[in-house]
Amino acid sequence: MKDWRLFTREPKIAYFSMEIGLSHEIPTYSGGLGILAGDTIKSAADLKLPMIAVTLACRKGYFRQQIDENGWQQEFPVDWHPEQQMELLPTKTLVTIEERDVKVQAWLYRVKSPTGGVVPVLFLDTDIPGNVEEDRHITDHLYGGDIEYRLKQEIVLGLGGIRILEALGFTLRKFHLNEGHAALLTLDLLIRSRRGHDDGKDEIESWDTQRVMDRCVFTTHTPVEAGHDRFPYDMVQRILGDTVPLPLLQGLAGRDELNLTMLALNLSRYVNGVAKKHGEVSKALFPGFEIHAITNGVHPFTWASAYFVNLFDDYLPGWANEPELLVRVDNIPDAEVWDAHCGAKAFLFQYIEETTGVVLDPNILTIGFARRFATYKRGDLIFSNLERLLTIGEGKIQLVFAGKAHPKDIPGKQLIQRIHQQIGALRDRIKIVYLENYNMELAYRLIPGVDVWLNTPMRPLEASGTSGMKAALNGVPNFSVLDGWWIEGHIEGVTGWAIGPAPTEISAANDSSQEDADDLYRKLETILIPTFYNDRPKWIHIMKNAIGKNAYYFNTHVMMRRYVTEAYIR
Repeated sequence: MKDWRLFTREPKIAYFSMEIGLSHEIPTYSGGLGILAGDTIKSAADLKLPMIAVTLACRKGYFRQQIDENGWQQEFPVDWHPEQQMELLPTKTLVTIEERDVKVQAWLYRVKSPTGGVVPVLFLDTDIPGNVEEDRHITDHLYGGDIEYRLKQEIVLGLGGIRILEALGFTLRKFHLNEGHAALLTLDLLIRSRRGHDDGKDEIESWDTQRVMDRCVFTTHTPVEAGHDRFPYDMVQRILGDTVPLPLLQGLAGRDELNLTMLALNLSRYVNGVAKKHGEVSKALFPGFEIHAITNGVHPFTWASAYFVNLFDDYLPGWANEPELLVRVDNIPDAEVWDAHCGAKAFLFQYIEETTGVVLDPNILTIGFARRFATYKRGDLIFSNLERLLTIGEGKIQLVFAGKAHPKDIPGKQLIQRIHQQIGALRDRIKIVYLENYNMELAYRLIPGVDVWLNTPMRPLEASGTSGMKAALNGVPNFSVLDGWWIEGHIEGVTGWAIGPAPTEISAANDSSQEDADDLYRKLETILIPTFYNDRPKWIHIMKNAIGKNAYYFNTHVMMRRYVTEAYIR
């Protein structure tokens, strides 16, 4: 399909996301939100869904991470060139920022599936001659700059995105807002709805909010405060202007400041969290709103290691587009499952030796922890009691860490530094490596190559946790706090193991770190280590259960079928 205009022939679901992770070569993602968006689009292509995606062409990426000798994270731009991978579309549009007209252009990337499905993705860009120098850099850095820079980016994404789709001739059936970053598109929909329904009523009453709601789907991804963007109204009026009357905006987005999550909640007919528990937590956060739950997933073919792809192809043909076939994993001989895992482990260990010089022992139980380094994820929980960890794990475990902290998240950077200090403190007794610059390429190596996937967030702040789903797909059992998706996927001793008590919290009122650490140590000592070394058949049975009872269901094919039936065709 060479002519982009063929995409305009049928109505589309417009999927808006501040970040989208399609490959490590297009570094327009920071973590789980972007990877989920990329997996969503890939499954939409596999299922031949009529979708178009819109995001920002962050020319400097998120950042490239280096850890200095003191364990401190350093950040560097990731320069890439859209013109080398994408097609520049001929149409531009305008948004108004600080009373200036800012031109917005779009780069087209086609996500193609072996099934024949194709989903176009538009990467919005303001680096255009004619824009003032400041405006040319609006789309440079993902989550970079200050709060004003963030608002400008969200104007480009929401208002620029909807306007360029219209200018290109797309007919749009629904708008799916993946997190609140794109919520400003609802203001453009409000303006259009009023043009067709201005019946002379009072100024505020003449805006047809119901018509806008019928066209919008909103997925909220986090109960963490930093995930919900807020802007003072004096800043909004200075940068955005009077797109809609201020009293109307205050009624929809908050009296004292513009809350994009609240704007999306008030103008979306269907709202969902990303796991059953997260749906409950979101209802408590935003009382009065009907909030559903569609649990996240991962794209099966993207995240299965080459070793398991070959294995699944041999025994479960068609699994990539029918991941429910993974429920038949018991058809695969145990020895072949173990051989595939050993291949993935060797692939990771080779990379570790090449990049760090550390040689890990493939016969030792290897625990992996990799995700965005925010303090609530408690990446250092396993180091709560070093003496006990040494008693339990010396000569029996080795640890692999990876992950980035946001450049302005000093506590997150300090967390990384503390882990580096533990690497030194435990040297020669427990081998620990920290792999720099965690991205899609590294995740593809790391997650399938460890024996256990560790996740230790503070309940109930983990909305979903898709890295654990990637682990399960590759037969890596989860050892995790009961939060997010793991509440649904966990069967104790069958698909993996829980850490800490039952998930009863609705808010993070209590710090259960001591209780969680004690349980982590107890199960590591009495269950995980003995099973791994002394009962290999049972361990492989748990690996197969992770595939057949978790991966068959927690994937983006299942997730997208639910979005279609529950959100898109309502």
